[in-house]
Amino acid sequence: MKNFVIISAPSGSGKSTLCRALQVKDSSIHFSLSSTTREKRNGEEDGVDYRFLTNDEFKLGIAKDEYAEWEKIHGDYYYGTPKANFQHAVDRQQILLLELDVKGAMSVKKLYPDQTISIFVEPPSLEDLKIRLQNRGTDSEVRIAKRLERLESELAYKSNFDHHVINDSVDQAVIDILNIIQHENEGVYHGT
Repeated sequence: MKNFVIISAPSGSGKSTLCRALQVKDSSIHFSLSSTTREKRNGEEDGVDYRFLTNDEFKLGIAKDEYAEWEKIHGDYYYGTPKANFQHAVDRQQILLLELDVKGAMSVKKLYPDQTISIFVEPPSLEDLKIRLQNRGTDSEVRIAKRLERLESELAYKSNFDHHVINDSVDQAVIDILNIIQHENEGVYHGT
């Protein structure tokens, strides 16, 4: 069974929205809770959206080899996925949904090649991406510029993903992703 479904996309492409919509559409899909050292955004909850850690707590986890993947993003914050999340999904034969950056996606794909479905999500256009980032209201112009600078390097990874989905409509993108999961797990996964 391909238990691990990775959703990766340039910042602002709607991967968080897609992940939430996938879980609403199919309750058998379990979200992998990542750890981060960044500040909580409005509406986020510790233990629901992320495990919010201090730098020292995160670095201790790195030293103990507790992460399947981790990275320091934008030179400011750590993000990582605990290895325990993967074992939990395998033990229970569950689909584990992971929202990862492109480098994290490649790390997980390398560790679990036979159990991973990697999906690269793109915005309809660069202009649409800029508008989404500005409309989020969570980032300064400087941070938006950093995110856009990173875009080219993220797009360079696109060919390393198993599947590509354009997020022009959340509803259609969710259908496309569920079809991919169904196709990759023919006879094993039936959704809800």
